[in-house]
Amino acid sequence: MISRLPVRLLVTSAALAASVMLAGCNTDEISLASNAKANQPVPPRLIQAMTEKNMDLNSPILVRIFKQEAELEVWKQDRDGRFALLKTYPICRWSGDLGPKIREGDRQAPEGFYTITPAQMNPQSSFYLAFNTGYPNAFDSALGRTGSQLMVHGDCSSRGCYAMTDEQISEIYSLGRESFFGGQRAFQLQAFPFKMTPINMAKHRNNPHMPFWRMIKEGYDHFEVTRQEPKVDFCEKKYVFDAMRAPNAKSEPVFNASAKCPAYAIPEDVADAVREKQQHDQAETNKLISRGTPVARMNTGIDGGMHRVFAAKLPDGNTGLSEGGDGQGLSLLAISRAPGTIPSHVNPPKPKLTPEEEPVVAVPATRVAAATPAQQPAQSSSGGFFSDLARKVGLGGSDTTASAPPPAPAAKPKSESKLSPPSVVRALAAAPKQVAAKPAATPALKPSVSDAPAPAAAAPAPAATIAGAQPVVPANSFESRFGAMK
Repeated sequence: MISRLPVRLLVTSAALAASVMLAGCNTDEISLASNAKANQPVPPRLIQAMTEKNMDLNSPILVRIFKQEAELEVWKQDRDGRFALLKTYPICRWSGDLGPKIREGDRQAPEGFYTITPAQMNPQSSFYLAFNTGYPNAFDSALGRTGSQLMVHGDCSSRGCYAMTDEQISEIYSLGRESFFGGQRAFQLQAFPFKMTPINMAKHRNNPHMPFWRMIKEGYDHFEVTRQEPKVDFCEKKYVFDAMRAPNAKSEPVFNASAKCPAYAIPEDVADAVREKQQHDQAETNKLISRGTPVARMNTGIDGGMHRVFAAKLPDGNTGLSEGGDGQGLSLLAISRAPGTIPSHVNPPKPKLTPEEEPVVAVPATRVAAATPAQQPAQSSSGGFFSDLARKVGLGGSDTTASAPPPAPAAKPKSESKLSPPSVVRALAAAPKQVAAKPAATPALKPSVSDAPAPAAAAPAPAATIAGAQPVVPANSFESRFGAMK
């Protein structure tokens, strides 16, 4: 027994050493898929889409984010070596304003180019699954910008992050995981305020962030013309894209975000294609401006945005700073299927209304002004002897019926009684008629971002109703279908 003990110890030590070596070879696999959530397979429909687009499951990916459109795109490299769009995911919630993140606590979701490594993938996230954007990068740090733990995660709740539903982040995470398993060392995250098109550049031409946006648009254009992940460097506190060694240089350029730019070159074919695209875009932008394209309204206190497909599912839902903020079409989207479970604690963007933007409050029918004579139906000449006599002696009016009360001045709108324009229309239509003639024509109401009331921070309350009117949000459109917890 004593002689066998050293042998057992030796065998055990060898086994432990082998397991440590094996674990070291599979560090990424262990960290990326350490639990059931992080190990979910890529859905069959996405694999089918890859097959149709000539892609492999383990090929590299690239992610692009657009705040104004509230969309996250996953691009994947095909077998020809070019990136193609695999799937677009609507963003459930992002916070802050259009523009880069500046400092810790400003609620801004970052904009720019970031590198995502396996170490930034978080299978243990309290927001189901997540990956860290890598903010601040070298450019952000060179400008003294601060912030930490800026994520793309689930749970549809944002304080400077890009929040998806749990089902969405599960898919996105699985695509990143498989690309790492296939040998990709890091994938690129490109975050923009909006799609860098001439119309958007024209709308936001007066925004103070425009110099920064023009700079990152160059990287956007590099990807658009090459369909390759642009190489990103920093010098003189600016971005540099697809830099290579300059002709006759003896070594590769060394970049430092805070230092002077070294001598470098950009591949001629890429530089020419980017220059041509930029000239075309600028010409189109100038045309749009000369034609009077309106300037986009600056943030009036709205915190971030939400894709309209999610806003349509919420009582008093609003897309905020994302497109579709006027609420148009949300009623049609309300009956469609949401891309994932919307948690009950979701907090949609809250518009901050100015007095000029406050919507008209529904006025009781008893206070509706009487119609003018031109709007009255013609009086019948056969009203009878007593009716004619009454009119002759002044006992009957010619502008209102006998049952109509005298008109009262319109009530001043109160901020706590704000209703969306559709609610006003329904309220007036359902109110009991007090006059026989039509009321004075009411100007058409154009929905806007400020039309939606600010929801409470707590769980959504049932939609308010007006006597005789239909509910603002159809019953059980949220609680029974999308109120399940994550």
